[in-house]
Amino acid sequence: MATNLDLQEQEQLDELKAFWQQHGNLITWTLTLILAAFAAWNGWNWYQREQGAKASAMFEELDNAVAAGDADRAGRVFGDLKERFARTTYTQQAGLIAAKLQADKGQADAAAASLGWLADNAANDDYKALARLRLAGLLIDKKAYDEALKQLAGVTQPAFAALADDRRGDVLLAQGKAAEAVTAWQAAYKAMDEKQDYRRVIEAKLTARAAAPEAAASAGAQ
Repeated sequence: MATNLDLQEQEQLDELKAFWQQHGNLITWTLTLILAAFAAWNGWNWYQREQGAKASAMFEELDNAVAAGDADRAGRVFGDLKERFARTTYTQQAGLIAAKLQADKGQADAAAASLGWLADNAANDDYKALARLRLAGLLIDKKAYDEALKQLAGVTQPAFAALADDRRGDVLLAQGKAAEAVTAWQAAYKAMDEKQDYRRVIEAKLTARAAAPEAAASAGAQ
């Protein structure tokens, strides 16, 4: 004869079976998705670490090329980084470093190409801004003034606004637009932190155009 305990256990078992029949598939799929997401997260972290380690090794190779003054080798390594690890910070830094060496070695076109890629493809907006500022400088040297202004227009981060205005003034002066250049330099001077040494360079440009900032003009008159 079944005891009361046996009957209670049977009732609980029947309830459990009924519950599982109604909700079992949902529970199974939910657990599967959670485990899959966890596995994917672990896999992505491993992939990122693996990519970072490989990119780091290639960046060290580029650094050695720069130390040796080998612009061609630096350009090749940067090309490999772009192809294999385009989204890593190492690649963004490598582009700026390679471009500087290329420019220093007289490879203006190669430097412009490196900076142009960064301006369009860098994962970080700050690197994009730096690339545009440096590219504008190369374009000024090539007298490609409209293209230089176009690059500067793409610098929208407040942290780089003063530098963009300063470089814009350089372009406008080169175009023979002295009054507009002064306006751009004045904006750069006002936007730049007083503690920045480069502010003195902008001040000198304004002074040379007989437009010294009021603070500097007052100090000179004393």
